[in-house]
Amino acid sequence: MRSLLCFLITISVAQMAVAQTREELVRGDKAKVEAEGFWIYNDLSGAFAEARRTGKPIVVVLRCLPCHECVKLDDELVDTDPVIRPLLEQFVCARQVATNGLDLSLFQYDTDQSFAVFFLNADKTIYGRFGTRSHRTDWLDDVSLEGLAKALKGALNLHKNYDSVRSSLAGKRGAPMEFASPELYPSLKGKFTNALNYKGDVVKSCIHCHQIGDAQREFYWSAKKPIPDKVLWPYPHPKAVGLVMDPDEMATVENVLPNSAAAAAGFRSGDSIEFFNGQPMLSTADVQWVLHNVNPDGADVPVTVNRNGRKVDLPLTLARDWRREGDLSWRVTTWGLRRIAAGGLVLKTLSVDERGTHGLSPTAMALHVDRAGKYGPHGTARRVGFREGDIITAFDGRRDLKTEQDLLTYVATSKKHGDRVSVEVLRESRRMTYSLPIQP
Repeated sequence: MRSLLCFLITISVAQMAVAQTREELVRGDKAKVEAEGFWIYNDLSGAFAEARRTGKPIVVVLRCLPCHECVKLDDELVDTDPVIRPLLEQFVCARQVATNGLDLSLFQYDTDQSFAVFFLNADKTIYGRFGTRSHRTDWLDDVSLEGLAKALKGALNLHKNYDSVRSSLAGKRGAPMEFASPELYPSLKGKFTNALNYKGDVVKSCIHCHQIGDAQREFYWSAKKPIPDKVLWPYPHPKAVGLVMDPDEMATVENVLPNSAAAAAGFRSGDSIEFFNGQPMLSTADVQWVLHNVNPDGADVPVTVNRNGRKVDLPLTLARDWRREGDLSWRVTTWGLRRIAAGGLVLKTLSVDERGTHGLSPTAMALHVDRAGKYGPHGTARRVGFREGDIITAFDGRRDLKTEQDLLTYVATSKKHGDRVSVEVLRESRRMTYSLPIQP
């Protein structure tokens, strides 16, 4: 079914890209959804009012419409699926296609994604989340219609038993963020309002999901503060602790990576995670939510799994800096960090064999400059003198930054804009040193 989903999405996205401008797509989507009347469109207060009136739970889909890449669980496929449609009919269904005015005390999620799903009670208790991403374009290892259907069923079950499970749901809602809604962040304030501008250029009036994460990072960076690990490494994928999850199930382990925290805890393939840090699990996104809120300095996190019908408690121990085992390269985050830390360079770690051809030891720091930006702040390194093909062998006196994300993390957590760092470079067997300014 996942291959069929991928094919249908590819065709529908390609057709939309040819047939419509982004402006037409946004306006057409609003007209179509409102005419059909199944989804409440960009009206969360109305959705909560309807839930209070009917006693139904709420499903809120946050989906950035102008971006064609966002149509990964296309609404038409979801709406017509013979399993999912009857489940959706048991919810008050709300679609939110922009984050302008979004209540960030309630809707907290991985903003590098292009869609996110929330299951809620009318009193704003969160039952769970759905939507996971670990690659720039390929989502099929992380989400599926089968997995969404099972998460919907799980949310309905929690709703049915709300009085008995309510206390276990308290941790599903996070602490307040730095600002109450996206347009209040300093880098967005004055550029956007709390609503889409359908009377003008609606596309340009939209705050995209990733802009929330960008604004949050810029809030710390512009104040010359280290970017906290929780902000720099948000919503760690379960693979960061060694868990490969089954996208067709609710929160079920497909595989356990060797020599990982999950392996040390005793996880096994087929384990269904029922409670993670005391919270009931509906999806991989719920697992990520718990990981997102674990102390970056490490912690012991209680887990209860269902293993062949038997409850098993597992002690998951996360060491200091455990978040950094993840991968930032797919995230929109990386684009801004490359500007800040590397002056617009895109870096790749050389293999052992490649190092040998350049006379470098197998353990040497060797970051190959794959691309050097040309324009604006992303062209800073090129203007300083860096070129594609250069190999960075030392950065600010350090020779242990073995990957691009090691270098980006080092700058984001220990430097501030206005600093300069000395960078040693190998270029065609010649060694040279550049002074690279850290960018705002």
